[in-house]
Amino acid sequence: MIEVENLTRVFRTYKKKPGFWGGVQGLFHREFEETRAADHISFSIKEGEFVGFLGPNGAGKTTTLKMLSGLIYPTSGRASVAGFDPSKRENEYRRLFAIVLGQKNQLWWDLPAIESFYLLRAIYGLEQKVYQATLDELVSLLGVGAKLNVMVRELSLGERMKMELIAALLHRPRVLFLDEPTIGLDVVSQKAVREFLRDYNRRYKTTILLTSHYMADITSLCERVIVIDRGKKIYDGNLDRITGAGAQQRIIKFKPRDAALPLGWQPAHGTAKVCDDGEMLLHVPSEEVVTVCQQILGLGQVDDLTIQDVPLEDIITELFSRGVAAK
Repeated sequence: MIEVENLTRVFRTYKKKPGFWGGVQGLFHREFEETRAADHISFSIKEGEFVGFLGPNGAGKTTTLKMLSGLIYPTSGRASVAGFDPSKRENEYRRLFAIVLGQKNQLWWDLPAIESFYLLRAIYGLEQKVYQATLDELVSLLGVGAKLNVMVRELSLGERMKMELIAALLHRPRVLFLDEPTIGLDVVSQKAVREFLRDYNRRYKTTILLTSHYMADITSLCERVIVIDRGKKIYDGNLDRITGAGAQQRIIKFKPRDAALPLGWQPAHGTAKVCDDGEMLLHVPSEEVVTVCQQILGLGQVDDLTIQDVPLEDIITELFSRGVAAK
């Protein structure tokens, strides 16, 4: 469904010198710098896959989605979505995909959402029966029937995002690009959006490419992830492989009672960090957890000793810091 080969986007920006004279000099001589937002990215996604697209801020995720949507042109490389070249912006292509940008609105701010839906129906040329059936289903799944006639600006952030999803899905796209769809939402709204997207993907086999900084979104929705950093792909594979890498270590948390630990204490294996509240945070190899726990208990009384898995966020961060390709 999606084929990307050596996709590259270079932004050329003007470096203005500070002050008035810097502006005057810029009239005669300008310095530019180039930023590779996407640097020879290649991947393919099958129809019906739900893929996580991860990376730190500025990694090139949104730029890649915009190139796949035809919003910006690639500097070099090739992209194909359902057999179409996105950069040509053909009407047939624009009818088969949708993009939801978590920080951009496509709904009219001062009108009820239903008015924007009427407009989208006209834009896509949807038959009334098909449009109404799709709208009723999406409204029911997202539970926003009572809010259709409320001004968009008066909706909560969670309600607004649900309306944005309805607007994107009214024409039943085969491909859906989601850029931070749960950003800023409360826990309840995040869960509702995740459940809706999971059900929709399974029901209609829609190909979905999701970017998110909430690891709960990725772990609950995606079996495969693509990780990019500084415009380069550094990982493409099953999410289980990343979480499996975290299984090599465990985190031990405990709080010594009455400052039982000597100054500068370190465990027999792994590393220790002292938190602001006096709690100790240890990263320990999985096979050495028992040994380290015995060492801790042998030093004196402790409170709330717990053993946890390494959070997925930390594993992803380690991938970023390595900056090496993985397959």
